[in-house]
Amino acid sequence: MTKALDPRSRRSRRALQEALLTLLADQELGEITVSRVTRRAGTSRSTFYDHYTDVHELAAEACTAQFDELLAAAPVFAGRPAPDGQGRTNPLSQLFTHVAAHARLYDALLGPEGSARVINHLHHRIAIAFFVNRSAPADPDRTHATDPDEIPLDPAAAFHAGALIGVVMDWLRRGCPRGPDEMAEAVWPLVRAAGRESSDGREEPSPRYVD
Repeated sequence: MTKALDPRSRRSRRALQEALLTLLADQELGEITVSRVTRRAGTSRSTFYDHYTDVHELAAEACTAQFDELLAAAPVFAGRPAPDGQGRTNPLSQLFTHVAAHARLYDALLGPEGSARVINHLHHRIAIAFFVNRSAPADPDRTHATDPDEIPLDPAAAFHAGALIGVVMDWLRRGCPRGPDEMAEAVWPLVRAAGRESSDGREEPSPRYVD
């Protein structure tokens, strides 16, 4: 079990993560030093090394924290109506918009010299989300903030999580040539197909979705 951080440690980590994300707006991850991060965060180098071994470890934690916040706010699309009540919304627009906004961070951590920890974390969280989207009862107010930490073995969820991460990695590798909404529109039918099969393998009717 991970030891809970005290409020001061949480504030320090948050400040360092936010400093790194600010620096990444203008620099590549490999160009950012501990000194630059600590100056931006208003902390000391000793504070940095109390929490992280290097900038790459800080980046990994910043990435997973950002992704977890995004996912926690995302609606479970089972039973989620569109604003006009005519269909279900496409939640992937938020995902691709988020990745595009932090492209340097994700490109560094999901690329050839990236972080296995980050890739594993994203895959795990997305697989859980796929499982919940298929198995949760319809509730228009439910988000992924209440997702379980673990799920039963679910090859379909693991497969589709890996496929979605693969699409994101390929998009980043190519320099994000299509916009987030265009990517979401292209990938959404594939996610819909994943959602047609229930967790026990039975085929379910396909609902109508909107972009």
